[in-house]
Amino acid sequence: MASLLFLFVFFFSISSCFAHSYNVLSFGAKPDGKTDATNEFMAVWETACASSRPVTIVVPKGRFLLRSLNFDGSKCKPKPITFRIDGTLVAPADYRVIGNEDYWILFQHLDGVTVYGYGGVLDAQGTSLWGCKTSGKNCPRGATTIGFQSSRNIVVYGLTSLNSQMFHVVINGCHNVKLQGVKVLAAGNSPNTDGIHVQSSSTVSIFSTKISTGDDCVSIGPGTNGLWIENVACGPGHGISIGSLGKDAVESGVQNVTVKTVTFTGTQNGARIKSWARPSSGFARNIRFQHCVMNNVDNPIIIDQNYCPRSENCPRQVSGIKISDVLFVDIHGTSATEVGVRLNCSPKKPCTGIRLKDVKLKYRNKPAASACVHAGGIEAGLFQPNCL
Repeated sequence: MASLLFLFVFFFSISSCFAHSYNVLSFGAKPDGKTDATNEFMAVWETACASSRPVTIVVPKGRFLLRSLNFDGSKCKPKPITFRIDGTLVAPADYRVIGNEDYWILFQHLDGVTVYGYGGVLDAQGTSLWGCKTSGKNCPRGATTIGFQSSRNIVVYGLTSLNSQMFHVVINGCHNVKLQGVKVLAAGNSPNTDGIHVQSSSTVSIFSTKISTGDDCVSIGPGTNGLWIENVACGPGHGISIGSLGKDAVESGVQNVTVKTVTFTGTQNGARIKSWARPSSGFARNIRFQHCVMNNVDNPIIIDQNYCPRSENCPRQVSGIKISDVLFVDIHGTSATEVGVRLNCSPKKPCTGIRLKDVKLKYRNKPAASACVHAGGIEAGLFQPNCL
């Protein structure tokens, strides 16, 4: 890891010699955490956008107060753009300022963006909005901290997302995205603060990332094809979830997903696939969960095709999502509940091609039980529970 970081810094330094470099301080941004720097950041972007050469935008150490930012590349001259964030970007303390925006920071319509953030922090100051939501008051939905939309060839290194109002990181409609060394930090009871959400995107990888939050560590939405997740620490949170699927009657599927070498600690779920109980054209297939460690996880392995959080406004129909070719291999550790494996599949489209190999889960020092419904075509491998 250290050698890879050295090589990245070396090539980053070399490439910077051939790129225009713009420091936000030169455009008047003040690193005091009190003076609104939104206009100055957008002025830097407009200048960088107009350049015909590769560009590096430097955010030095300090705290920069920012309202919502939209880095739209639709009118930019084509070239690589690098954001080097050494400081902290901080959202307004009043959650209403950005709370009705979809995103606090949005990159869209871009080809070739690197966000280099070892030492950089995005502090969305979401705690007051969480309090509003849990109180039952009328609150804004909240902004996702950072999003990449309708873009390709995106790299994010080492960035920390702190206390997002809503989701922390969203990848939507993108191709060829790599996230490495990212940290996501929020309280375990923070509502709807998914760590990384991927949808309608292809060839996405997430490496060496630590996620502690109040919802899914990684959520995988419709239209995801070719997602690789490796060496991730998840907890607290709701696990790594494919879904929820089946929200819409006509929906793209999820396929070719690998989740490898993940440690789940104190999470509600571990490896999860979830869909609403209503008709849908969607599917989930060619899914791999392998080499995962469960530490006191409520539902280490779960397929739930009757998903309905808090049992509110449940459709109470039958899921049309077809789940097939799912492998759980080398899943070890402890379950916080008696049932370590729950496969609750659709009676209309039963799960097929479910394979469990070398699954060893304990509950109070005894083998955890399992519960399986409409899960046809299971191959046991080295799995011992009683529903096969």
